[in-house]
Amino acid sequence: MQAEKTTPAPQSRRTLTIALGAAVAAAVAAIVWSSSDVLGIGWHSQHTEDAYIEGNLVQVTPQVAGTVTRIAADNTDFVRPGETLVQLNGVDAQLALDRAEAALAKSARQVRAQFAGVEGLRATVIQRESDLAKATSDLDRRRQLADTGAVSGEDIRHAQDAVAAARAALTAARQQVGSALALVDGTTVENHPDVAAAIAGVRDAALAVARTTLAAPVGGIVARRNVQIGQRVAQGTPLMAIVPLDQMWVTANLKETQLKDVRIGQPVAVTADAYGKDIVFHGRVVGQEAGTGAAFAAVPAQNATGNWIKVVQRVPVRIALDPNELGRHPLRLGLSMKVVIDTSRQDGASLMQAGAVRQQYRTVVFETEAHGADAVVQRALGVPGAVAAR
Repeated sequence: MQAEKTTPAPQSRRTLTIALGAAVAAAVAAIVWSSSDVLGIGWHSQHTEDAYIEGNLVQVTPQVAGTVTRIAADNTDFVRPGETLVQLNGVDAQLALDRAEAALAKSARQVRAQFAGVEGLRATVIQRESDLAKATSDLDRRRQLADTGAVSGEDIRHAQDAVAAARAALTAARQQVGSALALVDGTTVENHPDVAAAIAGVRDAALAVARTTLAAPVGGIVARRNVQIGQRVAQGTPLMAIVPLDQMWVTANLKETQLKDVRIGQPVAVTADAYGKDIVFHGRVVGQEAGTGAAFAAVPAQNATGNWIKVVQRVPVRIALDPNELGRHPLRLGLSMKVVIDTSRQDGASLMQAGAVRQQYRTVVFETEAHGADAVVQRALGVPGAVAAR
């Protein structure tokens, strides 16, 4: 006897389908809710996994040419701002500084001699004025005695010649004073053009000596070292790079269909694959690129062809991270990130506007380069205390 094959009733199939759909919906809701709860973001959000860590890659390049004699840091080393990274041979630069210092000292002495010469010529003018007064007095006396016959006409002519000679000598002396005064008038030894040019030469040479020591412009991790001991490097040659760990941000490549509600200032929750979802970085949107990634590519796409297929474009969105969180959990360039942008508030601008606060970077390491040059200049000019500064 064969068993009968039974077919489930339609009502039972519907019940099974509904139960299965409810289970799937509950599972999806649980996953979404779990992710939303972990990241601290509500339902109004835009998210992407096409996001990566970017940051500054500060190049270390020499400002003068030279031969490398010392390398003080290597890849993966941490350096602080101002620490020595590379030392160049400074013999040639020191010799140039010695020559410039000697030229400055010589120029200063020559200018001092010019000032002293002006005073000497002024004394000569006074003497010539006295000679002219004496010759004029002698001529007057002889003219008064001419009527009495006590003085001959020849004596009077000699007296007249003496007055003319004294007057010419006085004129020449005054011209000499004017000529000498034109070289120093309105100046001092320190600001005289000749001395100023020599001071500039000393500063230039002293800076060249200081620049044989390459210091770290910022603090961070050393990367891309490609310099070797004994290598002759030219001005501007990249020797190594520094990655500042506190100057990193996230670039999230959002689809063009996701940009409508994204605004500057919106909060962002970010997780890194390196740390997992338990570590959440908090940031904010600080700007969007002015074009898509394809528009800024080295070879932009050329769509003026017969076979065109529409591809959804992506726009890089820059997200600033909390520096304190970066300090606790350092990131590396190029790490993959997951980004969720809270778009519940849309009162900000979508693109950076005029007058908005911009990202700025600076270093103060090179501001002290000229301090050594000032000491050398003072020493060459004979300023008291400059020798001790050496």
